Amino acid sequence: MSTILILGGGGREHALAWKLAQSPEAPRLVSAPGNAGIAAVAECRPCAVDEPEAVLALAREIDAALVVVGPEAPLAAGVADALAEAGIPCFGPSAAAARLETSKTFAKEIADAVSAPTAAWARFEDLAAARAHVEAKGAPIVVKADGLAAGKGVTVAETLEEALAALDALFGTPGAACVIEEMMQGEEASLFVLCDGETVIPFGAAQDHKRAFDGDRGPNTGGMGAYSPASVLTPELEGRAMAEIVRPVVAEMARRGTPYRGVLYAGLMLTAKGPKLVEFNARFGDPECQVLMLRLASDLLPLLRAAAEGRLAAVPAPAWRDGAAACVVIAAKGYPGAYAMGEPIGGLDAAAAEPGCVVFHAGTKPEQGRVLSAGGRVLNLCAQGADLAEALSRAYAGVARIDWPGGFHRTDIGGRALS
Repeated sequence: MSTILILGGGGREHALAWKLAQSPEAPRLVSAPGNAGIAAVAECRPCAVDEPEAVLALAREIDAALVVVGPEAPLAAGVADALAEAGIPCFGPSAAAARLETSKTFAKEIADAVSAPTAAWARFEDLAAARAHVEAKGAPIVVKADGLAAGKGVTVAETLEEALAALDALFGTPGAACVIEEMMQGEEASLFVLCDGETVIPFGAAQDHKRAFDGDRGPNTGGMGAYSPASVLTPELEGRAMAEIVRPVVAEMARRGTPYRGVLYAGLMLTAKGPKLVEFNARFGDPECQVLMLRLASDLLPLLRAAAEGRLAAVPAPAWRDGAAACVVIAAKGYPGAYAMGEPIGGLDAAAAEPGCVVFHAGTKPEQGRVLSAGGRVLNLCAQGADLAEALSRAYAGVARIDWPGGFHRTDIGGRALS
């Protein structure tokens, strides 16, 4: 029996553990640090996952045959590099390759190098210069933190005042830098591919809901819900995105001596002129991963192992279930700002008993037989259905079963696609 180590403790990692637990290979699963839900399918171990030596020590202790990196922080810290030096396969890119996510500037430079369509942009390390640029360009305009910001470093400013306020907040941190972009018009979609440094294979698409509140209002979050497949990303548009953006970028990374291995997530804006790159992420989206795992008919383990070991060309392409999958996030009131933690959550068994509903834990912890809230995004109520309407109906039926006065959720996930 092989041992798989999954790094992270959110809804994405719960979905990965849930899917890996279904592998015919019946691997032993260890999660660091895990959460209350992951504990049902994997052994949870404490570990500072963004400290390479700590991860390496745990991987050696459990004799891990594969390490699967969920969040971005371990990638930025060089966890994949440390594992590679030790000869332990890792599903996740090196720190140099992960710069596609960890530096907005780097990602833009790579896109420009291969003429991948993306928004016009400029980088600033000085607040006064950034403010002057925004005032000259006007609104709407997009302000992005150059580095990692847990999915919350982007301000889509509809007014000049909003853009300037975002800059003031961003440059309140020493050493801050930002990328300012033109506003692109269209619908967004998330395209995922698996890479082994050379071979690239499509791995599904989803549509995320970033804003906190119904009607796409409120601040950007890490994601309040998702569905898959993304009907707006037609086969023709996906083909263009692969040919014009994804494959050229992966080839350029290899040419530069920093081959990309793992999952690459291309955030796309589907404009009147075709797909344009919004940004790259060096890991599965959250909550997009959850709906992809529900739809995936193939065994996940051979795909992840082949990507880590440079053998993607030798494995069958992933197969997908018919129908659709949906995810509704329940977050702590106040998120993405300040929120309470340690509140008891009830109704979890009742939600999981709803037809087709799967509960993935995100920010939870077990304590004396109870499940307590322990983060901003706390639960993912997910479901598969014959179509999107059925998947959403089942997911929301699960939401209705949750007893947690301290939580909130959007009621319009997938609404635009249905209409």
